[in-house]
Amino acid sequence: MTDRTLLDAEEVAGAELDGWALRDDALLTRLVTPAYAVGLELVARIGAAAEAANHHPDLDLRYGHLDVRLSSHDAGGVTRRDVDLARTIDAIAAELGAEARPG
Repeated sequence: MTDRTLLDAEEVAGAELDGWALRDDALLTRLVTPAYAVGLELVARIGAAAEAANHHPDLDLRYGHLDVRLSSHDAGGVTRRDVDLARTIDAIAAELGAEARPG
């Protein structure tokens, strides 16, 4: 069964997601990339992880960065699925040398 329980701001803060910000019922980060090819690889790996989790973030690739937005659309906000995928994205970004800079 899919967890659709919304997390409040305190619960999201308690998840200790460095580099992520809670805004407008979504988790947001900007991953600064050392090269455009790194951004493309991030998109591919995040896409594969998202497919495996059956949970799909909004991705916006630009030269020098990738913006990521996580929200459980079926629940209307942030759930444990978003926190879990954020942690996976953090690990992928670290492997590729991308730096999280929210805001």
